[in-house]
Amino acid sequence: MAQGLFSLEGRVALVTGGSRGIGKMIAKGFLDAGAARVYISSRKPAACDETAAELGERCISMPQDVSTVEGCQALAKRLADAEPKLDILVNNAGAAWGAPFDEFPESGWDKVLNLNLKSPFFLTQALHGALKAAASRDQPAKVINICSIDGIRLNPQETYSYHASKAGLIYLTRRVAAELIKDAINVTGIAPGAFASEMNRVARDQGEAIARHIPSRRIGRDEDMAAAAIYLASRAGDYVVGETIAVDGGVALASIGGL
Repeated sequence: MAQGLFSLEGRVALVTGGSRGIGKMIAKGFLDAGAARVYISSRKPAACDETAAELGERCISMPQDVSTVEGCQALAKRLADAEPKLDILVNNAGAAWGAPFDEFPESGWDKVLNLNLKSPFFLTQALHGALKAAASRDQPAKVINICSIDGIRLNPQETYSYHASKAGLIYLTRRVAAELIKDAINVTGIAPGAFASEMNRVARDQGEAIARHIPSRRIGRDEDMAAAAIYLASRAGDYVVGETIAVDGGVALASIGGL
């Protein structure tokens, strides 16, 4: 029964923000799980090309800024030119902005909400046809939105728009899941905690100090993120719909007082 439960053999995936950090962890995990091809997107072509070369010939660089509706549509068109269908979409590209309350600018809202909340919706919309082409009741297509535990619990940092965008993405995940399940497309989310990345520089640069405040007493490893994404993307996660899984060592849901 367990044979092939976590296999992605033959599947085609697209991971936005896939050139570094959590996106790269997921892309590598998909390849290790047997995915036929994993397309990675990033607004920086050189970084995207470098990561694709590092991960091997089944990883394909497709750089594109997806912070606008036009960018989402452009990426969907490029993918359609390369593939007749898409099995897995990971909406991972994101941005953060921190500033004191009295100084927080409108631009800090526009940039973060555009990329973290609007783009997952419009990219999924643009790729709806490709996902439907891959989907069946026996093997649903998958959309995985990368949320954050900052959408579940408060962080002391003054990242107001980031908190709001990730909380919104968790509920958007549920609402879009309710619609796309009609087409045998499962929409789910992952809410990462402390993983070392360019976006989470505190975890990257002060991992040992941060680990003391995490119930599991460590920050996340690459395989922790890869495992959660593989679970949701594979047959193992076929009956999970609309849920966002916290992958955070217990910070959001098993900590008294939190960080």
